[in-house]
Amino acid sequence: MKKVLVAGELNVDLVLQGAHAPPEPGKEVLVDDFAMVLGSASAICAMGLAKLGDPVAFLGKVGDDPWGRFCVECLETRGIDVSGVALDPRLKTGVTVAITSPRDRALVSYLGAIAALAADDVPDAALRGFAHLHVSSYFLQEALRPGLPGLFARARRLGLTTSLDPGFDPTEAWGADLRETLREVDLFFPNEVELRGLAGTGDLEEGLRRLANGRTRTVAKLGRDGAATLVEGEVLRVPAFPVEPVDTTGAGDSFDAGFLHAWLAGGSVPDALRLGAACGALSTRGLGGTARQADLAEAEAFLRQRAG
Repeated sequence: MKKVLVAGELNVDLVLQGAHAPPEPGKEVLVDDFAMVLGSASAICAMGLAKLGDPVAFLGKVGDDPWGRFCVECLETRGIDVSGVALDPRLKTGVTVAITSPRDRALVSYLGAIAALAADDVPDAALRGFAHLHVSSYFLQEALRPGLPGLFARARRLGLTTSLDPGFDPTEAWGADLRETLREVDLFFPNEVELRGLAGTGDLEEGLRRLANGRTRTVAKLGRDGAATLVEGEVLRVPAFPVEPVDTTGAGDSFDAGFLHAWLAGGSVPDALRLGAACGALSTRGLGGTARQADLAEAEAFLRQRAG
């Protein structure tokens, strides 16, 4: 197994599941269930990789507060190396309130420590011994973002492969600086909204072609329409696996974990897409992004059943 370093944000998710109506100013809305769970795209991907059996370490910052300690304890329960996570008393740990339904979600976030990690906090010594570096939430990690091209370049010089999940841009500006960052990235994981914003088109094939730079493989996560990427200049698609979802929070991050697991093990692109789709689907069976992530045996059994 290749060792993966995830450098990124940590926060708590307060999940309000089954909203009876969208929230409106001045009104109270009821929900069917509630859970406090580990949030953040980076952490959900790390937890998914660890569940699949990959050795994972996490590097990031949280506040020295109950929320931060909760995040670290959650990572530890999955066997993730947290020696690179700093508890900083000057920071407050980020919190996201997720209002979810079986088909969609709305997020309200306080960034706090999410925006505190910088590229200088990831020295070459922290990269050595790893085969792969993954980063999520490009637009939320405000301190990391300017130095990310240099961090990815350093990782490549040290022999690591790299991946990036952009996450949604709250400003919806979809900054051009991301294009420069991608020149140092091996795998890029936007969803359909992010692909449209970044490429400036709603056409899947055209969007994939506009982001092509001769180096980066863009893997578009399309929700109920599956996933797609370019292979030898042609669009390769895999369908989504139909499941009855409880909560879609973090499904895309679990997809990332499944794709990365197969890709790092030397699997083909179609196999990586299928494992990603399986892991994303299976993760929706419980509240939050990590409670029902699949291990490798479960994901492979799920794929065999669907193939039959």
